[in-house]
Amino acid sequence: MIKLSKKIEYGILALQYIAVHSDKIVSAKEISEQMGIPYEFLSKTLQQLMKKGLIVSQHGIKGGYVLGKNAADVTVKDIIIALEGKASFLDCFVSSDGLICERSPNCTIKDPMEKLQSKVMQVFNNTTIAEIATT
Repeated sequence: MIKLSKKIEYGILALQYIAVHSDKIVSAKEISEQMGIPYEFLSKTLQQLMKKGLIVSQHGIKGGYVLGKNAADVTVKDIIIALEGKASFLDCFVSSDGLICERSPNCTIKDPMEKLQSKVMQVFNNTTIAEIATT
């Protein structure tokens, strides 16, 4: 079964929470408590999302986070790339060292898996935080 990592799941939850509460600055502590996400893990996840411009931090006593873009412009694919560096769930096409799998010339599932990958990425690219926040 294809499964998103906890980091991606928490990133989506955090951005959803921030989008729903877009009328205020939301602290990491609040997100952690309300969404049941471990604070330390969430803080690191929020830092990565901030580096990619998906959220903006507000410093100070009443500091926290707001969306860095309109919720309708932030896709699940954006979140995955921000947190994992790539949006592919298949490692067989190109390995981390840039080499194509040695079975590639004889692989009988490569083309069907590429089609599946494309369809999944289309869903991730077309699903926004705005949609997730309203469901």
